[in-house]
Amino acid sequence: MTAPLFPISLRLTGRRVVVVGGGHVASRRTTSLVEAGADVVVIAPELSPALTARVERDEVTWVARAYQPGDLDGAWLVQTATADPATDDAVARDAEKAHLWCLKGGDPEAATAWMPATGRVDDVAVAINAGGDARRAATLRDAVVAAVESGELPLRHRTHHPGGKVALVGAGPGDPGLLTTRGRRLLAEADVVVVDRLAPQAVLEELDEDVEVIDVGKMPDRHPVPQEQINAILVDRAREGNIVVRLKGGDPYVFGRGGEELLACRAAGIPVEVVPGVTSAIAVAAAAGIPVTHRGVARGFTVVTGHEELAELPRRSDHTLVLLMGVKRLAQTTEELIAAGHAGSTPAAVIERGFLPDQRVTTGVLADIAGRAAQAGASAPAIVVVGDVVTALSS
Repeated sequence: MTAPLFPISLRLTGRRVVVVGGGHVASRRTTSLVEAGADVVVIAPELSPALTARVERDEVTWVARAYQPGDLDGAWLVQTATADPATDDAVARDAEKAHLWCLKGGDPEAATAWMPATGRVDDVAVAINAGGDARRAATLRDAVVAAVESGELPLRHRTHHPGGKVALVGAGPGDPGLLTTRGRRLLAEADVVVVDRLAPQAVLEELDEDVEVIDVGKMPDRHPVPQEQINAILVDRAREGNIVVRLKGGDPYVFGRGGEELLACRAAGIPVEVVPGVTSAIAVAAAAGIPVTHRGVARGFTVVTGHEELAELPRRSDHTLVLLMGVKRLAQTTEELIAAGHAGSTPAAVIERGFLPDQRVTTGVLADIAGRAAQAGASAPAIVVVGDVVTALSS
């Protein structure tokens, strides 16, 4: 039975590591050592193209000859991979005498150190040993890295906290499955989540019990937490050293005031990251089978809120209009559009609660869509799409 290994991580920055050999294994191992900041010395009569390139970039030092006794002086670690058993054995013996850990290419059983299959996600290092089975170790490594990247594994710092920061995360149109991988990972790291009404609430159930969740959701014509107060919450919680996720429906920069929140954080000296989201302006239309552009039907689209001045919008039915937050005043909006020159016969649709189980679509034309929506009892959250694309895929 193979003796058990003692797993350990080494800080190699600025420390001399000797690599004996210039082939594929030596090249691959040198890459990892250089990334770890080691002072790498490669001893080999000839080098692979990859190692030659590193020498030319002054990333490693090359001793252009065969290994000789004394080459390990001053080293902290040695890798031998010459494909010559006699040379590799000699290096291993010299390393043993010098009390150096030796990675032995092609002969792990005779080595005093093993290199695991490694991966890194931000400050999380994954290292897998699998009983000498390199392919098995790599497969397990990839699975763990994928789980970390997706936020499936808990990532919150418990003892060594990296300091406060804010992430403005777009949560998509409401379906948790449309939240990006980066967004999920940040939620898995979060100490505080400041959440909108339209963000998928199901993802909050995955948070640790001690994560602070602050609901700042806005209702139509009712903003219980003013934007200035939201900005202050983000800054104050980050200054306390927390990782703060501002979870916003759709995309932070599409009528989401993400720009205001970013400026507030920057003004306070708080590091801030923006994670784009799937905007409901496009996604909700797609959920109803309506493309905002379609070859031969519409070459462009405009996204506005239902509260804006609409007279200057393009008046062609081959240019799609997407109205956000416009259901309440839809009758007034359609009157303004028709008065501005939009044809009353232009196809129109109201899509409520896109991508959710109770999604509903009401269709008509610009002249009657408000009445149809009112008769159906349409309510927010919803978007309105106006243009020939509404019927492009149904005709």
